[in-house]
Amino acid sequence: MRAVEIVVLISIILGFALLLTLGYQYLVPADDIRALAKFYLLTTYFNPNYTYTAGATESVTAIVWDYRGLDTLFETTVFYIALAGCLILARGLYKEEKEASKPGSGLSVIVRSVTKITAPMIIAVGVSIALHGHLTPGGGFQGGATMAVLPLLIIVIFSLTPLIKRGFTPSRLAIIRGLALTGIGLVSIILAVIGLVLGINAYVFQSLPKPDAPLGFPSEVEGALMGGILWFFNLFESIAVVAAFTIAFIAILLIESKR
Repeated sequence: MRAVEIVVLISIILGFALLLTLGYQYLVPADDIRALAKFYLLTTYFNPNYTYTAGATESVTAIVWDYRGLDTLFETTVFYIALAGCLILARGLYKEEKEASKPGSGLSVIVRSVTKITAPMIIAVGVSIALHGHLTPGGGFQGGATMAVLPLLIIVIFSLTPLIKRGFTPSRLAIIRGLALTGIGLVSIILAVIGLVLGINAYVFQSLPKPDAPLGFPSEVEGALMGGILWFFNLFESIAVVAAFTIAFIAILLIESKR
């Protein structure tokens, strides 16, 4: 090994040793739960004894889209602005869609057949993760990212042809993404707008009814927990993520084919 590599290796070992030594008290869970954590645990799941609740059994999703919903909205906006920037850099490549969609490429029949069988499973798992994000670990982004695996597999295994022939072009996917983001925005403000029209107090990003704001999304439907605003956010977020990642996959493929 060279002297530089030895120094780097020793530095890494010493760094881990220092982290374990100084960070031991933070790595070992405390015996008691902090007051803030207790508040989240007690109010996340819908309970008629609590005035303020998120109406969800999944605390992480409730915190992300309810307790700190505005922060998550800004993070989502930054993500899609970054994607828009990438697409602007790749502009002019979409004219090659017809050329990139020529038949005759792709992997073997066995791989294609297996993919056709697993495709519905990927969609089912992704939808389940997205729409049950207020009940179990997951959510719109995780579910959308899972479903985005399918178009990536299709591009790699079948080529770009199936997506293009079925109308999944970057322009149409951008429209779908835009509609999904519009859905997120509307869900964020719809109760506030209705409150203004009716003269009732309501808040932006309001989920369930509050003592001073009686408007709210349903906490449950036919006995099934909805988490108020959470279910709708997860739905639109999953659609936006699938469309965005698929656009990115197509753009990357067109960039590579141009080289």
